[in-house]
Amino acid sequence: MAEQLRVLAIAGSLRRASYNRGLVRAAQELAPPSLRIEGFDLAPIPLYDGDVEAQGLPASVQELRERIRAADAVLIATPEYNYSVPGVLKNAIDWASRPPDQPFRDKPLAIVGATPGGFGTARAQHHLRQSFVFLDARVLSRPEVLVAGAGAKFDGEGNLVDEKTRKFLAELLVALEAWVRRLR
Repeated sequence: MAEQLRVLAIAGSLRRASYNRGLVRAAQELAPPSLRIEGFDLAPIPLYDGDVEAQGLPASVQELRERIRAADAVLIATPEYNYSVPGVLKNAIDWASRPPDQPFRDKPLAIVGATPGGFGTARAQHHLRQSFVFLDARVLSRPEVLVAGAGAKFDGEGNLVDEKTRKFLAELLVALEAWVRRLR
């Protein structure tokens, strides 16, 4: 059996029953045995402040950077707010990517997202891809998981129950594993 790969999964929402936290939980359930998906909670990350940075990175930011660095890949589940990336997620990426030695360089990365709207986070995912081009991450281009109409695909606790969407997510995880192994 191939070595088990570690994937750090980040949901761009703080709400416990959010659809995107549900995508992370579903990814943990659906991952092939060769992937171990570990979640990271963005709640402890403070708002970016250059004055705070000048005093040293907060412990929560250091932990995020270390966990990104230690992971074989990163999986981001993003909501879409106002046609873009939610502030909490962009803030965490901004903190994590501060020089020196930002941990996204050459890191395999996949993006998924769920929203009640009709475009399935396409705009937010596009904006994230732009940021990660600048950060020199290796973003998986396909398959895309753009979950539209999320209210009908998750239960009241935020668990992904739609079988077709679960299949798409499982396919993305298989592709992510192959991407990581190919980039090695």
